[in-house]
Amino acid sequence: MITKKPLIGITLDSVDPQDEVGGDWYSDLPWYALRQRYCEAIAIAGGIPIPLPYHIEYMDDYINLLDGLVLTGGGFDIDPSLYNANYVHSTVTIMRPQRTQFEWIFAENYLKSKKPILGICAGMQLLNVMHKGTLIQHIPDEAPSSINHKQQQSRFKHQHPVNIYPDTLLERLIGTDTIHVNSIHHQAIKDVSPIFKINAIAPDGLVEGIELSSHPFCLGLQWHPEFFVSESDALIMKNFVKACQ
Repeated sequence: MITKKPLIGITLDSVDPQDEVGGDWYSDLPWYALRQRYCEAIAIAGGIPIPLPYHIEYMDDYINLLDGLVLTGGGFDIDPSLYNANYVHSTVTIMRPQRTQFEWIFAENYLKSKKPILGICAGMQLLNVMHKGTLIQHIPDEAPSSINHKQQQSRFKHQHPVNIYPDTLLERLIGTDTIHVNSIHHQAIKDVSPIFKINAIAPDGLVEGIELSSHPFCLGLQWHPEFFVSESDALIMKNFVKACQ
């Protein structure tokens, strides 16, 4: 019996060179972007990656078509006004309102389908903010740590350990209480949304993972499991795709 490979939607980044000064841009016209590793990781795990252009008018078609959704990371920050921050840190200079609007509306509706959803880095932060959580705008100033959460080495190498909470979806997926992860972020969750629970934490106390208990598979991770830094990362991606079948 041939098993149908699940279709996994992957959100895209976008750049309008007219709005962002500087940079060696791919084009002088607006364009989408997606790191190949997201697609490679989904394919290795047994799924078919489907990049998602920002067409909210096709939202119902997207949701009906897809078996799973990945909210990706990116070199931008969520607008602090969306979590009612009373200031904007000086490092928050790149915001992508069109992307955030699409991901917010799409994820809000996709969650109702009860199909699996995986939020990676900024994707996890969006899930938190969508449900009345808040963010640390710049870790070095708001949560100083001996851990450099924005590593300079290859993303295929680990940066620090993460403790996994027992009796969580994440623990069931990987079967261990400690893993080593990469780290490429200057923001983090501050107040966890009241509907999510923490499933992973860094040694310095920063939240590294959240999940929605009322949903069959809604997982947010601050690190990038698509780089398969450890066997646990591979298990996360494999079990995510399996849940989408």
